[in-house]
Order: sequence, then structure tokens, then C-alpha cells
Amino acid sequence: MAAGTSVLDSKMTAGPGRIGILIAVLVLLGGLVYIGRHLITDLSGIHAESWLPYALLGIALLTALAFEFVNGFHDTANAVATVIYTHTMEPHVAVVWSGMWNFLGVLASTGAVAFGIVSLLPVELILQVGGRAGFAMVFALLVAAIIWNLGTWWFGLPASSSHTLIGSIIGVGIANQLMSVKTGTSGVDWGQATNIGKSLVLSPIVGFVFAALLLIVSKKLIPNKELYQAPKGNEPPPFWIRVLLMITCTGVSFFHGSNDGQKGMGLIMLILIGTVPTAYAVNHAVTYQQTQDFVAVSTQTADMLGHYVSPAAVVGDSREEVTDYIRTKQFTPNTMLALRELVNGIGTESALYRELKAVPQDKVRNFRNDMYVVSEALRLMNKTHQPEFSAADTAILANYKKHVDNATKFIPTWVKVAVALALGMGTMIGWKRIVVTVGEKIGKDHLTYAQGAAAEITAMATIGAADWFGLPVSTTHVLSSGVAGTMAANHSGLQMSTVRNLALAWVLTLPASICLAASLFWLFSKIGGAS
Repeated sequence: MAAGTSVLDSKMTAGPGRIGILIAVLVLLGGLVYIGRHLITDLSGIHAESWLPYALLGIALLTALAFEFVNGFHDTANAVATVIYTHTMEPHVAVVWSGMWNFLGVLASTGAVAFGIVSLLPVELILQVGGRAGFAMVFALLVAAIIWNLGTWWFGLPASSSHTLIGSIIGVGIANQLMSVKTGTSGVDWGQATNIGKSLVLSPIVGFVFAALLLIVSKKLIPNKELYQAPKGNEPPPFWIRVLLMITCTGVSFFHGSNDGQKGMGLIMLILIGTVPTAYAVNHAVTYQQTQDFVAVSTQTADMLGHYVSPAAVVGDSREEVTDYIRTKQFTPNTMLALRELVNGIGTESALYRELKAVPQDKVRNFRNDMYVVSEALRLMNKTHQPEFSAADTAILANYKKHVDNATKFIPTWVKVAVALALGMGTMIGWKRIVVTVGEKIGKDHLTYAQGAAAEITAMATIGAADWFGLPVSTTHVLSSGVAGTMAANHSGLQMSTVRNLALAWVLTLPASICLAASLFWLFSKIGGAS
């Protein structure tokens, strides 16, 4: 293993070359021009009273993109470790190749994961995202995630960016709960956090077990000795093995982009909504015809909800009543009346303005907030089955929620491009530390072709499935545990010191990021004067 490692060391310390640097610079400049042009176009019709919102927008966007940049250090490096250590691809070629497919994966993403992450945040902070408390939330969770990711990267530990971000969100929720007058109801959506937590906890187990099983099965079905041998010197693998490894690297990179890239997108959308709601609070791409369809669907839904309203129900502020339901998960007769009034009000205003982009600047934030709490309330009702709706009425609500989400849960293409660039550039700059850990320090023997392929296929399938169901998973956990699983199945032995360090980093990630984010939220709230 020492001779092969020395060859790899010389390859990984070599520079990318002038042509590679030139291409990277041109791609970066092209992306920045595209982003800048669309951002300027979106903001051109806004009449701001001061420069402060634009300053906050710039700082917050840079912070969010810095998170994705550091994410590239960690997670994307896992995708290239196997192709580098099997000599399938030259290190710098592999990194650029992975960065390109990450870019495409981000562009192809649906946004389901992005808004699944956002739904973990306390509802009142989301509604106040343009205020001091909202900005304290965004900066606290992003800075906490960046600090922990940089720390684990420095020590070459493949910690999970997903775990880090989830922990930061939980930390903000707990701090908000302790600081809020609404004791016990202003924290984390623990039901949603539990579902996401399960996917994060199960992903390394799936990676270990399925990669090990895949290796064992392949030995039975594909009796080719070359597949189960470590690379000899600097020789690339046989052609068919090389193609297989390139395909799996490509798949992991693409699905990593489509899953992990979304985590930053949801936060960027919160930043945009908070700083420049006129441009981003509602989807300006919704056409006049779609708006008229939404008005009709709103009328149908309000009429249907009226059948479930109790004659004794009384409500003051409809949005506050529905927001309390989302916080407490306690359905009351007043909840249904408030929900019907919100739906009716949204439909009436949509009919009045005729198009979403025509909603006045001073009303658009409240308009979106009404839509948001209605969507979250319907999601909660569907989850708890309280109240019980008939099948026909359930279909009406699902159709209405689809229209609402189309108006509020959208991601502009320039945001995807910005996240893709940050993720790709982070990969190309900080990949070496994590690659060395995955390639050299998990198993005692050199990674074989079959082991690399089994780990990558497992990671590709797991991340792709999670992306389909809108769940965030850790590329780091799946692939690192997959490599460990193949080493165990091959009786190659594990370097227990590395395994212990990885396990310690994985165990500490949640509590460390929770404490960091909670402390930063308290600090930023005090500095900003937020209550």
C-alpha cells in the first residue's frame, strides 16, 4: 500500500495546470455574470428607503454560499475518493468531473429537500424572517454550521454537513423556545425533526450493510479476480471496471448536488424573502391564467372547509390562530374557522390583484405569510388526520396546497447556479483531506475496484432514493460507512483509530452544532436588539 500511496501523493500534490485554472476561472466568471444580471433584474423595480436591506442581503447570501462552499470540502470529496484510489481517474480530473455533475445535480433539484429543512424552523421566526429575530436565526445556524464543518475538515474527519445543519436548526429552535414568552410552543417541530433524524441515523447503517452485501454477492456472481484486487502501481483498472467506477462516481456526484445543494437553497430563499420580499416572497412566474385558476380553487376550498366549521367557533386574528395550531399541534373548533377565513382572504386578494407579481410592496410579506401558515396547517392536518376529511375533500385540500406551494415554494434558477458554483468550487479547493481519510485511513488494506464500486453504488442509490422522497441524508455517512462495510466483508480489517475518530465526530456533531447555534442565536439576538 505504501508504494501505491506514494504515487497518489505525488498526483494529489500536483497543481491542476494552467488550462484547468483558466477553465475554472471562466466558469466562475460566467456564473457570477449570470447571477448578477438576474439579481439586478429582479431588484430593479424595488424602491427601497435605505441601503440596509441590500447590505443585509449581500452579507447573508455570502454566508449561505460559504456554507455550501465548505460543504464541498466535506461531502463531494467522498464521491471522488474511490476513483482516485483505484487510479480510475487522475485526481484533478476526477474533482472537476465531480464538480460538474454536482453542478448539474443542483440545477435539476426539485426543492423538496430545501423546504423540508425550512419546515424544521420555528414558525414565528419564519414569519418574522425580515426582522431582527429572523436574521439572528439565519446567521446563527449558518455560522454554527460553517464553524463545525471547518473544524472537522481541518482534522480530516468526514463529518456530516447534513447533521451539522440539522443540529444548528434544532439549536436555534431550542434557544428561541427558552427566550420566548410562548414557553413550550416556540421551539422545534420535533415530529419533522424526528423523521429527518431517522433518515440521517439510518443512512450509515444502510451504507455499511448494503455495501458489504453487494460485495459479497458480486463475488458469487462475478468471478473475475481482477475486480477484487488492489491497483498495481499506477496502472488504471481494466476498461469495464473503469467505466463502472466512473458511472458510480458520476451518480454520487449528481445525487449529492441534487440533495445536499438544496440545504443551502432553502436558507437563501428565506434570506431573499426577508430582505427583498417584493421580488421573492411570491412566485412571479405564476401566470395570469394560473392565478385565476388559483382563485377558483380557493373558493372551492373555502366552501368545503365551511362544512367543517362549528357554529360555536369564534376567532379574532385568523393567522395567529392558525399559527398557534402549527406551534402547539392542538386542533380546536376555532382552528377550522380561522383556516377557512385565511383561505377565503387569500383567494379574494388573488382575485383583486389578478397576478401575484402585482401584489403591492407593502402587502406582499403578509400575503405570503398567510399562504405559508395555511400550507403548514394543511401539512399538519394531513399528517395527524385531525380532523377527519372525506376522500373527496382530502383531494380538494391536496389540490389547493399544491397551488399554494407553487406560489411560495419556488427557487429561482440563479439561486441554483450560485449554490452549484459554491459547492463545486469548495470541492475543487478543499477535497484532499477528506479523500485521504476515506481512501487510506478507514481500511487496513488498499481499496480494491470492487470495494470502490460497491460503496459508490450503495451511496448513489441511497442518496437518489432520499432525494426522491425529499429527505436529507449524509453523503459522508453513507459512503464512509460503505467503504467500512466493504472492508469488513472482505476481511481486510479496519483502522480502529480512524473508525473511533469518525464515530466521535458523528456523535458530537449534533450536540456541538446545537450548542453553537443556540449560543450564537442568543448573542445575535442581543446584538440586534431582538426579543
